[in-house]
Amino acid sequence: MSKQHPVVAVTGSSGAGTTTVKRAFEHIFIREGINAAVVEGDSFHRYERGEMKVKMTEEGLSHFGPEANRFDKLEELFKTYGETGAGEKRYYLHNQDEANEHNARLGTDKKSGEFTPWEPIPEGTDLLFYEGLHGLAVTEQNDVAAHVDLGIGVVPIVNLEWIQKIHRDSAERGYSPEAIVETIMRRMPDYINHITPQFSRTDINFQRVSLVDTSNPFIARDIPTPDESFVVIRFANPKKFSTDFPYLLSMINGSFMSRRNSIVVPGGKMGFAMEVIFGPIIDQMMDERGL
Repeated sequence: MSKQHPVVAVTGSSGAGTTTVKRAFEHIFIREGINAAVVEGDSFHRYERGEMKVKMTEEGLSHFGPEANRFDKLEELFKTYGETGAGEKRYYLHNQDEANEHNARLGTDKKSGEFTPWEPIPEGTDLLFYEGLHGLAVTEQNDVAAHVDLGIGVVPIVNLEWIQKIHRDSAERGYSPEAIVETIMRRMPDYINHITPQFSRTDINFQRVSLVDTSNPFIARDIPTPDESFVVIRFANPKKFSTDFPYLLSMINGSFMSRRNSIVVPGGKMGFAMEVIFGPIIDQMMDERGL
């Protein structure tokens, strides 16, 4: 961990809603003039798309497990950045538009589903911001979580998470319901062993809980809307960041305390709640840099 070069890690499984957190932090960074080094978790997968399809078929690998990821490179990045403000990153090219953009920047000829070459993080950044599957991963070989200054978990109740994944993979990727369910089942051991434990290492968790029946996620016709949800926000140690619960309650309409370290907010207020919570924390981190 480092006061001078802080590392912020947002972790959550596929379809969990980590993009909402990323958007909230982007607003904070723009508002406060913070130059963040942004790192995408997909770039630390071990295999490109074609290789991974073979590994999934032949060896039953999933993107959730250590065999399919470079935890060593992710730990190295967090550790090196915390010590020096430097490190290496790359990009996973999700589609051809991303490939064209980076090919123009790097003079390469990469295709969708491939990685760009490793490149140095630009000099002079204020903090490192990671968003992906494994920001607080720990195995016998690697301890990514040990180098994180602010760990954030985004984890809907599991039926809601499955509904979101089923609808996304069907609409955006054209997968059949049977193929999506097979993926969920294949990933389950890695989900239990390598995704879920991270949420006990986070500083703050955001868990979305639906207010409609999601008891059979495999036949749900639509995704519960934010207004049909509450978000439970749990602070592992409220004193660490001087959390002011009365202030949060006054700022977030409709919020209430469910435990001494947990606040519940309407689902539609999730993004706003993140900005209210994380704005002062990031300001405190920047003050403690002492630069």
